Amino acid sequence: MSSKKVDRLTRLPEEIRSHILSLMPTKFAVQTSILSKRWRYSWMFVTSLDFEFIPAIHGINSFLESVDLVMELCKTSQLQSFRLDFPGWRLPNSRVSNWIDKAVRLNVRELDIEVIEQVELPLILFTCKTLTKLRLKTAFRECPCRVNLPCLKTLAIFVYKNPFLNAFKLIAGCPVLESLYLKVSFYDGVEDYIFRIPTLKRLKLTFLCSPVVNKVVLDVPNLEYLFVGGTPCSIFVMKNVSSLVEASISLYDFTYDHLQKLTFEHLWAELLKGVSGVKSLSIKRMSSTLHLPTFLNMKHLELKSFWPSRRILQFLENSPELKHLYIDKLEGSCWIEPKLVPACMPTNLTTIKFSVYKWSKCDIPFLKYTLGNAEALKTVTITWADSRVEEESELCAELLKLSRASRYCEIHFLK
Repeated sequence: MSSKKVDRLTRLPEEIRSHILSLMPTKFAVQTSILSKRWRYSWMFVTSLDFEFIPAIHGINSFLESVDLVMELCKTSQLQSFRLDFPGWRLPNSRVSNWIDKAVRLNVRELDIEVIEQVELPLILFTCKTLTKLRLKTAFRECPCRVNLPCLKTLAIFVYKNPFLNAFKLIAGCPVLESLYLKVSFYDGVEDYIFRIPTLKRLKLTFLCSPVVNKVVLDVPNLEYLFVGGTPCSIFVMKNVSSLVEASISLYDFTYDHLQKLTFEHLWAELLKGVSGVKSLSIKRMSSTLHLPTFLNMKHLELKSFWPSRRILQFLENSPELKHLYIDKLEGSCWIEPKLVPACMPTNLTTIKFSVYKWSKCDIPFLKYTLGNAEALKTVTITWADSRVEEESELCAELLKLSRASRYCEIHFLK
């Protein structure tokens, strides 16, 4: 190092300085203009613009004026990303529309908008040739024109109503779409959702609507990941999901009467049957009376939010190739030892993880049975969530005394 003071950062090429500034929030990038004459205009060539409104720091009028000024002075020819995070506050619709319009004219590739009100999107957005990722966390009501987004690979939208007319009109204009995240609220129709997207690899559907039984038809031959969440209100028809590897289900059963409960259980049953060929499955707690299909290919199973031991055992019995089991909050329940050992235990099950809210003595029989029959088991990890030190010590000692069918099995305790 030379003994002379050298400002190496300032001596960097202009494009390198602009790239560095693009990695920070835009307000900090703009503040570098006061450092020296050479830094005065560097921020104008940043390739990423990131605006986040924080009420404790910003005044709303000064924030709006700042974004206006930055969008006016930005000189980059290829904007990598534009992000506006303005939750919980109302913005002038025309302001947001103008910012999006300018971002598109700067050949934006990734657009991320989160505002509380419905935004009137500029028409130029729907024919943007450079856009590869679009996330609209705002009420998307209608698609005002013909859509042509030839490079869009990721789409995340919240559809307020009429999803059949609006969301699918938008999706139809995305010929290379690979990831789709669709949240639907206030669904008031009976149309079927028909996903016929040959390029799609990831699909996340969340329903925030009153129960309406309709159909979700999946004709997605390249789909690898499926998430279904919210209120169960549709029958899933798996027309073509031959490439599906991973599925995650997190549904809420708002049952008001016996008939509705039967309807929800039917929807659950059809959905599980449709994803029975996956290798990895994650499920939030469901009805304890639901009949399970056989999961012939499943290697990884994650059960979230309080599962009784007898229900876990049913999954083991129906998953002959299971290797990894994760249980979030084991629920104490009466244990009835099965007559036959699940096929996965002697040869395949190698890893078990428990995240435990509060332990009870009735959990021990299930663990005793598992340790005593899982001959291929290598690791059991138990994470404590809420228990006293004395209880932990007592249960740890009791678990360590249990006999293990696998001589290589290790038990780990985490806090």
